[in-house]
Amino acid sequence: MIKELAALHKNQTLTLVPREPHMNVVGSKWVFKAKLNANGTLDRLKAMLVAKGYHQVEGIDYTGTFSPVIKPGTIRLVLSLALVQRWDIRQLDVKNVFLHGFISEDIFMGQPTGMHDSIFPSHVCKLKKALYGLKQAPRAWFDRFSSFLLARGFFCSLDDPSLFILHSSLGTLNLLLYVDDMLLTRSNSKLLNDFVQLLHSEFAMKDLGSIHHFLGIEIQRDNNSLHLSQTHYAYSILD
Repeated sequence: MIKELAALHKNQTLTLVPREPHMNVVGSKWVFKAKLNANGTLDRLKAMLVAKGYHQVEGIDYTGTFSPVIKPGTIRLVLSLALVQRWDIRQLDVKNVFLHGFISEDIFMGQPTGMHDSIFPSHVCKLKKALYGLKQAPRAWFDRFSSFLLARGFFCSLDDPSLFILHSSLGTLNLLLYVDDMLLTRSNSKLLNDFVQLLHSEFAMKDLGSIHHFLGIEIQRDNNSLHLSQTHYAYSILD
């Protein structure tokens, strides 16, 4: 919980302001989650501060919302292309993904339970950036990341807005994005490594190396093939 609050302050996500009668103050809550590895073993324990988005009022706290979803066919297409071309498939994860999105509305949230500021216990949090639970959080993140890519020469697929493609003198780079999960395939290793460094300079990223698990799909690669399965997902349903 302390690490989560420290990350919010470091990211300048919120600031404390006096509570006013006209404010629509949304609630907040802690969400505790056990993050698992692909084989079902424990990776780490995580605490997230989440806004109670169901307290938001349309036209006051938010306007439009959406969350892009990757088409299954797009995943297969990108993987098949990389396999045929013998390209590396790199996987990255964005840390605290929704905290990177900018919001245009004035949103006020109650201080987190058990962690009230000792000097200003009656103040509320004014959000400068998106937070998990807000109705516009997925849109804010996607708007920021897609603008980042488009400004650097990528174009967005007309068939699937989650697929971004870059053609340059060094080669081709394909980027597939689903919220905080990202796949990168390339025709030139230098192009890929330079772009990954660029991502690290702009966002808090975790490089997961070669692809092994993506959106519930376990992926094993040998020299000439990719084997896709959902064994762990199937067992989870059965359990």
